[in-house]
Amino acid sequence: MTTPPPGAPAAPPGPATPGTAPGAPATGPGTGVHRRAPADTAPAGTLPGAGSAATAAEPPALLRLTWVQPEDLVGHELRQAAEDGRDVRVFAARWAAAGGGPAPATAGASPVPRPHLRAPAGELLDALAALPSPLAADEPDRLDAILPVRPAGRTATAAGPGLRARLHAAWLGRAAGCLLGKPVEKLPLAALRALARAGGNWPLDGWFTARGVPAALLAAHPWNRRSAGTSLAENVDGMPEDDDLNYPLLNLLLLQRYGRGFTTADVARLWLDELPAGRAFTAERIAYRNLLDGIEPPLTAVHRNPFREWIGAQIRADVHGWTHPGAPEAAAAQAYRDAVLTHTANGVYGAMFVAGTVAAAASGTADVHQALAAGLGVVPPRSRLARAVRLGIATARATACFDTVVDQLHATLGGYHWVHAVPNAALLAAALTHADGDFSRSICAAVSGGWDTDSNGATAGSVAGLLAGHPDRLPARWTSPLKNRLSTSVAGFDGIGFDALAELTHLEAVRP
Repeated sequence: MTTPPPGAPAAPPGPATPGTAPGAPATGPGTGVHRRAPADTAPAGTLPGAGSAATAAEPPALLRLTWVQPEDLVGHELRQAAEDGRDVRVFAARWAAAGGGPAPATAGASPVPRPHLRAPAGELLDALAALPSPLAADEPDRLDAILPVRPAGRTATAAGPGLRARLHAAWLGRAAGCLLGKPVEKLPLAALRALARAGGNWPLDGWFTARGVPAALLAAHPWNRRSAGTSLAENVDGMPEDDDLNYPLLNLLLLQRYGRGFTTADVARLWLDELPAGRAFTAERIAYRNLLDGIEPPLTAVHRNPFREWIGAQIRADVHGWTHPGAPEAAAAQAYRDAVLTHTANGVYGAMFVAGTVAAAASGTADVHQALAAGLGVVPPRSRLARAVRLGIATARATACFDTVVDQLHATLGGYHWVHAVPNAALLAAALTHADGDFSRSICAAVSGGWDTDSNGATAGSVAGLLAGHPDRLPARWTSPLKNRLSTSVAGFDGIGFDALAELTHLEAVRP
């Protein structure tokens, strides 16, 4: 996909050159801030007037907080509006006339501070949010319109003695799939393929490595800077922190503190208590900011939030499925209450789809195709996400070469941002379908398809781990390097083992 020129409305989803995935990093640990010192100022961190290196006439270094500043959100909202079918030409012209440009191409904040645009950007975001979407009838927001039938509860058989082992395999699978995708997160598809081939690892079948990769290729396509030191074959040493693991931990805490009857407000309370703001990104950071501004859920999901249909809620959904084995509708309903803190429409459906798929896989009686069908059954059938999932499944069934499957999906859905829920759900469904339940093929296919590599690898690993049924059935090349150790900034969990996490999750799954 191509970033639109300054002031132009974003193009609706459509064909894109396979392998193009411009965008901003949406996941992974980090502070999420950028300091920029103008060239004629004192070094970053020096206060104006402190010593002879700065004078009162010199502007201070500016803190650029990613994902929340209005002038950086308008381009994303124009694109979101175009995807919704809203006519934004007048608004795009107003933004151009004010001197605004497109969304930041490679970061959550524009490289040059533009505080003079903050006021008009805020007004424009509010005006765009008031535009009705012509897709609303096919993409409802109310739970009773999404799931009109009262969800059934868990079955006693599904919560039987084999569940603990399935959950252990699911935690390990989620970690391994996430770790596999971490070093290539946000890289274009062509770069991902080139790096793997140079390392003798294509079709993808193991951890990425820098060994044997030409320096020029690494310089042109560097690994994700926050992950290179912890997620290559030569340096994996336990599971490093990642939001794809932090959110399952938070949802485990959510169930421990509030039980199955938790409300969306309870999710908000837990985040404010336990989630460091710097560990939240895109829609989650917007919602966090909204909470601090006194905005109550579900308005937290819609106020100046152009990321409301991205993948964030989807990566929080596994625990809802893990704790509802054999009950995909109930899992999806629980995931809904979590997701609406931060997301709407397809962003919520992505969470419900994953929760339903995981719940079916957790039963111990469904194969991967039945699990995907269960997940598809809990989202609106005419929504863009449901259509994309059906496309992913159909393409995978009809095409022997998975690279060709990926190219077709990128050609059809590459107009979306690489973190949007719609293309990533299609890729996830295609990878799981093509792998037919095989663990290694599942995580490798999900990651090799590009887009949000660590998130898709994590979810694929969770589903495939459940289907494997026991941690001993997962290949040791994926589980041994994890060393049964998870690093996290979520208090009380740093260094915990995946066996212990399985036990805690099992307690919530069988709690009356």
